[in-house]
Amino acid sequence: MSRDPAVLPPLSSDYPLGQDQIAAFQRDGHILLPHVCSTEEVRAYREVISDATYRYNTETRPMEERDTYGRAFLQIMNLWTRDEAARRYVLSRRFAKIAADLMGVDAVRLYHDQALYKEGGGGHTPWHQDHYYWPLKSKGIQALTMWMPLVDVPIDMGALTFASGSHNEGFLGHLEISDKSHDEFDRVVRSRGFPVVTAPMAAGDATFHASWLLHSAPGNSSPETREVMTIIYFADGVSTFEPDNEHRANDLRTWLPGVNPGEPAASELNPVVFRR
Repeated sequence: MSRDPAVLPPLSSDYPLGQDQIAAFQRDGHILLPHVCSTEEVRAYREVISDATYRYNTETRPMEERDTYGRAFLQIMNLWTRDEAARRYVLSRRFAKIAADLMGVDAVRLYHDQALYKEGGGGHTPWHQDHYYWPLKSKGIQALTMWMPLVDVPIDMGALTFASGSHNEGFLGHLEISDKSHDEFDRVVRSRGFPVVTAPMAAGDATFHASWLLHSAPGNSSPETREVMTIIYFADGVSTFEPDNEHRANDLRTWLPGVNPGEPAASELNPVVFRR
């Protein structure tokens, strides 16, 4: 069902953050913020994002024929370039300002968005680091992901699980999302004693997590789909580097078209979405 983007909520007002929340994010690498979108706002955007997600989804295999990654979720990228209503959500000022405040930077650019819909009976999302996929130079926290459920998500429906403080370790190995990454990073989490944190979320709540943070999600044991929209931001001025794995090479081509290694990450697909 389509909706005129002009009548959708603008998502332009500030979401106030306290210094204690910013400090906690810097320390832990993640934070859950309640009511980032109101009930009315998330209801309006759920309609258009879900419509676009299913319109552009190409995964048609039965669950039993998919690998671990495929069972984890339906993943549809960069809806903002294909749907005007999704574009209004992804480029919204409110979310981008939160990202800038948490990272402590003056301006942020969009990396890309992705809808992550974990179907009923879908499998777990293995432990992984997002930055394994990104050819972005990063000192400290200069890239993060906003993860917002469009429906209420109890833990057993696939709520995110974080290894608090693990972002301070930086790069932990060339491990794509897989059974291997889950096993190896699970050993890291246990051996280094990172607190494992998860919590149920209401529609319109949002977590923000740093790009190096180890995180995972349980499978969806309910019959309903876990509907989540994510947006990835990075600090304006971050540069790229020569990709050292096939996923980073693909990301450079796909999400940073025309950008050469060593140049600032600033293609036409990476607009500045907030500047102080």
